[in-house]
Amino acid sequence: MSKTFFEELNSDNPTGVAYKNVNLKKQIISFFSNSGNTTIAEISNEVNLSVPKVTAAINELMEDGLVKDHGKVGSTGGRRPNLYGLVADSGFFMGIDVKHNYVNIGLTDFQKELVKVVEKCPYVLNNDQESLDALCKIIIDFIDEINIPKEKILGIGINLSGRINYATGYSYSFFHFHEDPLSKIIEKQIGIKVFLENDSRAMAYGEFSVGVVKDEKDVLFLNLDYGIGMGIMIDSQLYYGKSGYSGEFGHIPLFDNEIICRCGKKGCLETEASGWALIRLFKEKLKEGSSTSITADKVDTHTVKLEDIINAANNDDFLSIELIAEIGEKIGKGIALLINLFNPELVILGGSLSLTGDYIRLPIKSAINKYSLSLMNTDTQLKVSTLENRAGIIGGGLIARNRILALI
Repeated sequence: MSKTFFEELNSDNPTGVAYKNVNLKKQIISFFSNSGNTTIAEISNEVNLSVPKVTAAINELMEDGLVKDHGKVGSTGGRRPNLYGLVADSGFFMGIDVKHNYVNIGLTDFQKELVKVVEKCPYVLNNDQESLDALCKIIIDFIDEINIPKEKILGIGINLSGRINYATGYSYSFFHFHEDPLSKIIEKQIGIKVFLENDSRAMAYGEFSVGVVKDEKDVLFLNLDYGIGMGIMIDSQLYYGKSGYSGEFGHIPLFDNEIICRCGKKGCLETEASGWALIRLFKEKLKEGSSTSITADKVDTHTVKLEDIINAANNDDFLSIELIAEIGEKIGKGIALLINLFNPELVILGGSLSLTGDYIRLPIKSAINKYSLSLMNTDTQLKVSTLENRAGIIGGGLIARNRILALI
């Protein structure tokens, strides 16, 4: 009995006919996913193989329940071809976006549609085994709660902040206390193929794929959160850099100060223009006697979170608005530097701080106009993420899907 596509997919190092067969099916599925329903002749053209070979592969995918025959396509004359397409619920991919105080988790189908989402699941990100075990439990509980066979979940994309080697599955900022790659450690606990990605890059990919990006080919995505990260798209492709760590925007040495950054160096952008900096400035202002609605709500000022300040700003708290504008101006100065270097078509503001809307966008825009070359910034659009908290979920799921379907 011949293997199903899912069995072929999980085979270790297929060779010969099996190797060619699984790669052809991956090409066909990718083409369906990107182009929608199509004919065998069009697929044959795309993969540069004969119609009989493509027909045989399509028939096998139909037997496995991945492809459906949608009947004859409209035609002005001659024999009408059949139209084929993916069965959306034949395979799924999970995206897990790990934040400092919560986890966003979702499930996308073969047609890139989100079918299940859980946002802001309580979680504390620490670099210890307890925190890693808690993350695995959240993922396992999510899988148990959805009414979908586990074997239909083909891959999981997990986004973490800091330095991630996506090719090897190692994390160098969190959970790096095992000899094996972190992706393999989590994979053993969950029983599904796991792919790691930097959170900013995954969010960027979600926005590039189904968010605010339309026809733009050169785009910068800024993840404005506790730290400041960036995803880069050049000529419609994610840019990783030589070692895979591109986009560390928050660690540009922009300031002459004695504040030690979380990376261990001084003067980084993050020391004065990030969620961490905002919390520090907020506490300093309270010590100086400033008033805020946050303390009126009896929140312990020692445990103030970034989300508390964002919520206060969106409810017209003057101190929060003032400080967000202050860091926005500094972030804008950093973005001006990026515009002068990259001359991008579009800069996207994402992450939790972008949820303050014009409170941060307008100071950023003002600083861009002030510090970047006018010949460049007039051609650069500035937009706020449309996917918001779901950017990382979608991006993580799509990256997992792409890597599962990548040719061997």
